[in-house]
Order: sequence, then structure tokens, then C-alpha cells
Amino acid sequence: MKSERNLALGVDIGGTKVAAGLVDESGNILFQTRVAMPARESAEAGFAAVQSAIEAVFATQPSAKSLLKGIGICAPGPLDPLTGVILNPPNVPCWRNFPLADEVRRVFGISARVDNDGNAAALAEAIWGAGVGYRNVFYATLGTGIGAGVVFDGRIYHGRTGSAAEGGHLTIDYHGPKCGCGKRGCIEAFCSGPAIARRAKEKLAAAGRGESRILPLAGGSTDAVTAEIVAEAVRQGDVLAAETLRETADLLAIWVGNVIDLLEPDVFIFGGGVAQLMSGFFGRMQEQLASWCVNTRAGEMPMVLAKYGSDAGIAGAAALCHL
Repeated sequence: MKSERNLALGVDIGGTKVAAGLVDESGNILFQTRVAMPARESAEAGFAAVQSAIEAVFATQPSAKSLLKGIGICAPGPLDPLTGVILNPPNVPCWRNFPLADEVRRVFGISARVDNDGNAAALAEAIWGAGVGYRNVFYATLGTGIGAGVVFDGRIYHGRTGSAAEGGHLTIDYHGPKCGCGKRGCIEAFCSGPAIARRAKEKLAAAGRGESRILPLAGGSTDAVTAEIVAEAVRQGDVLAAETLRETADLLAIWVGNVIDLLEPDVFIFGGGVAQLMSGFFGRMQEQLASWCVNTRAGEMPMVLAKYGSDAGIAGAAALCHL
């Protein structure tokens, strides 16, 4: 390990795992490890998992601690990025008003920053990834849910209390399906992976089994239909599946148009598994922007895939140390 490297340790906390990795000043992940996260046990057990992941990095890379600029941590929200307190995340119920940054500093004697996973991933993409060269970046992760992050001139936009950029919960249809957040018609309720699967199931029920490839790919069970199965059916020429993804693109275009009218970012970066499925529809989405925003130059804002895939959490957390 080269001593001139300015290293950061990125910790990515999820509902089932804690991943930790060493990241250099160019955004390269040099080493990573992961441990299980007991998200439904005690607060102490949850922190013990974080401590274990960090210690595993130091055990394997013993010279790293003296080279660290800091420890960055991304976690599910709600949380307070200013104080580093985890407030009440539904996916990590073991922590309620838990001072995570202070605990990490106390145990390891190293400065620590905490932010939510969407913000952190947005920052990594802005300074090291697909957003390099752009001043204002809008990042969205499309997966089981839809998260977002906004970076202006290399800085995360947090809003007044740190709760800004909940882009997945912008309503595009107040008659729409109820979202897990309690609102109706959020883009997450229409375009997340489970939402895509739900719409495909509804189409199957309305059309009958017919010639669709979706059910055979799901083993004959509608309960087993996923967004990935819908995408595979598209690749096999399935009409119903293709219609489902076209609808998803059309709904995302409405959402993107709203974001453009509000923020006018320089670039849209999409990460997450559903983003991979939808990347072939970026052109269709851009073609429709003239109908969904008043900005006549909306077509100049590219839509690109994120650089960091499953490593977005580690890279994003480490990026927090470079603020």
C-alpha cells in the first residue's frame, strides 16, 4: 500500500449487511469486506456489526489506519447528516436516535461522517464517476425503491434539515397506487422493481396467459414475477413485457420533466438494478421531455448509467470524507 495515497474508509450499512472498504483519492476501491447486519436486534448489536466490519479492514490492511483521512458511513434514512445521528430508519429498526458518527469516533479515534445512501452515491458519481465534468448532478437509484441525491458544485444539497432530495417520493399521479411512504402516486410506486412486476402481473391477469413468456420464465407462478423476469421476457420478444417497460419509461419521463423544471441539472445519472433494465429506454424518455417540462433545452441533459454498481455504498461513504 502506497503511503502517498489519501485513503478513506467507506462503510455501507443496509438492512442485511455492513460492507466496508478502503478507497483512494481517485475513487478506486482497494479492498472491501462485509459482515451481517442484525438490523432487528439491539442498538448495541447493530453497532457491533459496524465495528466488526471496520476492524476486519484494519486486520487485513494493518497500515491503513495511519493513512486514513476519515471514515464515511452511508445508511438508510431518516438520519441527520449534520450530527451523524440515525433517526428512525424502517429498514434498520435497531437504531432510534442513535449517534452513529460519535460512536465511531469514540471507538476508533478517527473523524467520521454519516449521510444517507442516495446522497453518498450521488457524491461519488459526481466527483469520481459518471458525473465528472458536470457542475450540477441529479442521481437516482432505481431498484427495490427509488432514491435520489443532488450535488451542486461538488456539494450535496441537504435542504434545511438534511431531508432534501427524496426524489422517489415525488407524486406524479394523486390517484395512483399507494406508496410505502404513505403517499399516493409516488414515482417509486410506479417504477421501482416491485412496481414493474406488479404492473406486469396486472397485464397478465387482464390479458390471460396467452403467449406471454413472463409466466414460463416465472415457473408458472405470477407470485414469482420480478422486474428481471420482465426484462428477460422483453429480450425474448414478449409483447406484454415490452409494453410494461415502455410504460415505465413513459412514467419516468414525467418525473424527469418535473425534476428538470425544478432543478435543471446538467446530467441525470441512474444507478441500481432497474436502471440497467431501463437504460435502453433513455432515448424514449428524452424524446418525451418536451411534453412534460417547460424547459425548451431539456434534451441537452444527458441520461447516463452510474459508474459504481453494487459498490456505490462503499464509494459514496468514502466520498463523504472528501467534502
